[in-house]
Amino acid sequence: KSTKRALVVADLPFGSYEKSPEQGLETALRFMKEAGAHAVKLEGAQIETVKKLVSSGIPVMGHLGLTPQSLHQLGGYRVQGRENPELIIEQAKNLENAGVFAIVLELIPADLAEKIQKSLQIPVIGIGAGPNCDAQVLVWTDLVGLTANSPKFSRKYLNLRAEIATAAKNWSKDVKSGEFPNLNETFS
Repeated sequence: KSTKRALVVADLPFGSYEKSPEQGLETALRFMKEAGAHAVKLEGAQIETVKKLVSSGIPVMGHLGLTPQSLHQLGGYRVQGRENPELIIEQAKNLENAGVFAIVLELIPADLAEKIQKSLQIPVIGIGAGPNCDAQVLVWTDLVGLTANSPKFSRKYLNLRAEIATAAKNWSKDVKSGEFPNLNETFS
């Protein structure tokens, strides 16, 4: 295990829980037993699956708004909830009632995220959902600048992509010139 104190939440993969609550339970149990997860996250308003997992003792985190596993069904990376804010509010309340311990809201208008946050008793975690969530998450590859086209809501705190490219160019140049490997990097 790579952590001693962090809550490890495993994101259930596409196709591993949509078929039935029983399929979701099987997948979640494997994640808990084999991968050492402390909780699982699943996308969408999978109310019956959430109930099945929670009643089996598995902590569940919900995920609404842009759900990346349904990207093609949603028409790509588009802000969610502009046309149907009431539906997302209802789904969030239903997930809370089903027993999720927190909800991720992704790529939804800030005012909608704030309404949801104020209407729930559980923590609301935002990713592209404005500043009024209880917590924020950012994909690490966006954070360090590895993603070529980061989403609007992310901020690069480092341009690791450029640094890696520079390192690769310098290494290639040194190999071509014969400077790498030198005597310090060679065994006798």
